[in-house]
Amino acid sequence: MKFNRLGRTDISVSEICLGTMTWGSQNSETEAHAQMNHAIDAGINFFDTAELYPTTPVSAETYGRTEEYIGSWFKKSGRRNDVVLATKVAGSGRPHIRDGRDLDGQSVREALEASLRRLQTDHVDLYQIHWPNRGSYHFRQCWSFDASKQDRAKAAEEIDAILSTLGDLVNEGKVRAVGLSNESAWGTLKYLRLAEEKSLPRVASIQNEYNLLYRQFDLDLAEVAHHEDVGLLAYSPLAAGLLTGKYLDGARPEGSRATINSDLGGRLQPHQEPAVKAYKEIAGKHGLDLTQMSLAFCLSRPVMASVIIGATSMEQLQTAIGAKDLKLSDDVLKDIAKAHRQYPMPM
Repeated sequence: MKFNRLGRTDISVSEICLGTMTWGSQNSETEAHAQMNHAIDAGINFFDTAELYPTTPVSAETYGRTEEYIGSWFKKSGRRNDVVLATKVAGSGRPHIRDGRDLDGQSVREALEASLRRLQTDHVDLYQIHWPNRGSYHFRQCWSFDASKQDRAKAAEEIDAILSTLGDLVNEGKVRAVGLSNESAWGTLKYLRLAEEKSLPRVASIQNEYNLLYRQFDLDLAEVAHHEDVGLLAYSPLAAGLLTGKYLDGARPEGSRATINSDLGGRLQPHQEPAVKAYKEIAGKHGLDLTQMSLAFCLSRPVMASVIIGATSMEQLQTAIGAKDLKLSDDVLKDIAKAHRQYPMPM
């Protein structure tokens, strides 16, 4: 397993991160514990979760359950020190989470304290802002995103308050490093500028969607990541399962995510089908497994700190972890580049 430095911190994370968002809905506590045991044994030291999880579906009834499963595993296994633990505080808009209020300094502190109780630990290694109050172009919102409607003063004040509170939590030893998620280049740079001006914690990572079908990070954000040492934590590297090929030709395998979330968060629509078929053909041409080729591509990107994998079965988990041993040839990468040029944004 390869390890990467997280931003400019002294934290080293495995290039594959164990994602957890199905635990508590699609996966039982026993299954979650088995996945964590297997991941550790495979060399993974990085787990990512969120107060919001599980997400299939998001509900008030399951809120926080994933963190509880991780906490019970820490207690049972005694392996907290073997894990770089990342979790996230939810932004605004979910009525069952702080009545849907905008995120501010007080709610960041309240959320972290609750997460620590569920996780049965006294600190998290990476604490991330799940999404910004001001809105973003992520979650398929790029088609209607309009930054001109954002309140400049409010956005700046919110970031200042949130980062100041994160600074207090770092000083108290409850957080080791801070990160962002579903952010933009402007938002990331705003956090970085404030950190420099006020001697506050520097953003170490940004957790955004990244996969063969969705590569917006390759532009402005990749430039920010390179020059500012902000590592990408890629979520949905298989595009919610599309890049396994299991949904081709209208298939809906029993127990799959698409049987719970019918459009996979806006990803499962007609435009993605020819793109997935093109990538499947590339994998077949070169004798590769489509799932592993898709993950290996993400692992090959220059600003990647870690690729977050998720699985509902042990077989899926083993296949995903196996991608670490696959190095894509120049011929494969050339074919991928051609397909990307033909299908630059298919979902």
